[in-house]
Amino acid sequence: MNDSIRINLEQVRGRIQAACARSGRDTADVTLIAVSKTKPLEDLRAAYDCGARDFGENKVQEITAKQPSMPADARFHMIGHLQRNKVKQVLPHVKMIHSVDSLRLAEQIQHDAEAAGLTIPVLLEVNVAREESKYGFFLEEVEPAVNQICRLSRIQIRGLMTIAPFVVDAEENREIFRKLYQLSVDIKTKNIDNVSMSVLSMGMTGDYEVAIEEGATMIRVGTGIFGSR
Repeated sequence: MNDSIRINLEQVRGRIQAACARSGRDTADVTLIAVSKTKPLEDLRAAYDCGARDFGENKVQEITAKQPSMPADARFHMIGHLQRNKVKQVLPHVKMIHSVDSLRLAEQIQHDAEAAGLTIPVLLEVNVAREESKYGFFLEEVEPAVNQICRLSRIQIRGLMTIAPFVVDAEENREIFRKLYQLSVDIKTKNIDNVSMSVLSMGMTGDYEVAIEEGATMIRVGTGIFGSR
């Protein structure tokens, strides 16, 4: 058993609990995704032994290598930029794709999922801060994209995801998270077929407590669990 991973997980869970208490939320409504990119299988197994079941990876080759070697109830999430030529490889191995950042990618997922007889839950990635270095739809592009992607029969739109800017003070990202939450509420009120908006994937090691206070239902924590890369 890797003691540092166990201790880190306990600390993260304690901070999730505190953030939920501050914002009047139930801890059961927040899913912790252990971001295991670049980490060896033994680290994932150590986290699994401490109760982690959801793992986030940035690269298709890491998911396809690790997922078959983990227990059957370990769920893998594709959280990094997904190239269209890699979609077919990753589909059988993922619980959810968090990073649908274009209509063309959604159409590729539809095509490959249909061929594989699968239906894939996805989140639309939103570049709230309009950072040039990041992928994703701008805020004003999300609803038009939802209206097109929701027609794809092999995709289920479950919500939105954002990667907030890297900041020293997590409070600086509060407005980013608030905007994403508000957008999800706005889309939810429209009752669009095949769109649930039940998932808000936002917040990472440096700012997940603020994200929880602003409505995150999934947080992606890597360094806070596995240590620095």
